[in-house]
Amino acid sequence: MKAHHEHEFEASLGLPENLPRNEFIIWQGHPDWKQLAVDAFHLRKILIYFALMIAFQLVHLLDNSTPTLDLLKQIGTSVFLASVALGLLACSAHLSSKATMYTLTNRRIVMRIGIVLSLTFNLPLKKIVSSDLLLFKNQTGNIALGISTSSPVGWLNLWPHVRAWRINDPQPTLRCVPQAEQVAQRVLQAWRKECPNEQLMALGNDQSHGNPQSLVQA
Repeated sequence: MKAHHEHEFEASLGLPENLPRNEFIIWQGHPDWKQLAVDAFHLRKILIYFALMIAFQLVHLLDNSTPTLDLLKQIGTSVFLASVALGLLACSAHLSSKATMYTLTNRRIVMRIGIVLSLTFNLPLKKIVSSDLLLFKNQTGNIALGISTSSPVGWLNLWPHVRAWRINDPQPTLRCVPQAEQVAQRVLQAWRKECPNEQLMALGNDQSHGNPQSLVQA
């Protein structure tokens, strides 16, 4: 897996250099920012946390017979601060989605990621040894890729485009892509043409939610 440093221009959308003559683009896409906010930035969980904290605060203020004006000021301040925090998370998810471009060619998967520092990761199809597809109800999904390499990229370098909870063994992931099942089929077809004598293995369906399945069966 090769990583290119920040680039000021792209030879082609999502690609740091022109493709060789015998290589062509099969698919390009980027994460759905709303699903990315929920799945990677945990917006929904943090919203529930803030709601519970504000509810506890309200109960405490009522138990202490806090004057109505003071109660409204304190609850209003908490709601405002929570809204700012949630807004920043949503904005981060939106920027992350816009800065990301996933590209599938007949030879490799290219991941251009990063908001401030833009990095491009080249994942040769021949280096992909296993994969899983995690589908969500809105037909977006995560396609996690197991890479055979002696120099894996760190989990933080890939986040949020990495499989959750695999910190010691980072697995690059096409995160929250629309129509993920169709994309998975394209990845599988391209991989089979590039590696006709190999077999793609499932990584193990241990993700915490959604409808995980082996990409082999997608």
